[in-house]
Amino acid sequence: MKRRLFLFAALGLPLLAHAGAVDALRQFIADTRSFRAEFSQTVLLKSGRKAQQSSGRLALQKPGKFRWEVERPYAQLMVGNGQKVWIYDPELEQVTVRKMDQALGATPAALLSGGRDMLRQFELSEGENRDGLIWAEARPRSQEAGFERVRLGFTPDGQLKAMEMFDNFGQHTTLRFHAPERNPSLATSLFQFTPPKGVDVIGE
Repeated sequence: MKRRLFLFAALGLPLLAHAGAVDALRQFIADTRSFRAEFSQTVLLKSGRKAQQSSGRLALQKPGKFRWEVERPYAQLMVGNGQKVWIYDPELEQVTVRKMDQALGATPAALLSGGRDMLRQFELSEGENRDGLIWAEARPRSQEAGFERVRLGFTPDGQLKAMEMFDNFGQHTTLRFHAPERNPSLATSLFQFTPPKGVDVIGE
């Protein structure tokens, strides 16, 4: 399960300059059509012990399409086409398939890859300024969201540089984004997935 902690922490992007963090988030929801970046991620347990470090790349195409690919230390892939989500673990030779709304619900991934209506599922507020960033905080209105809150850290000129998620078990996930591209042209194939021959497919 630890290796899957990354799956629903994902996706964050550069935003418009000279806006508050909440305004920047709203502007992203309104104006960003696509995004890609590299990421690094650290997961801390409730005790403060480091449980996982990973890195990889992500791509986002609104509405609802995304690709989250972990390259190190273990290869894993999550692909959403707007209707279904495929979670592929090459080492286990297993693919889990779920409906998009069941897989994401009110998660950070759904918040950033969805439309303006998705904002209604979160309470948004301005956070403290630290580490040279301004922070917006989003708390899911649903008690079944699976996490307590998510914070998004922006530079003064509106670039999203960090994302923190606090889940209901006291775990703290931190994401850092590198080489972001806002509204690039993305291949349709990034958001398609066919299970490799011979793997176990669960849920389809």
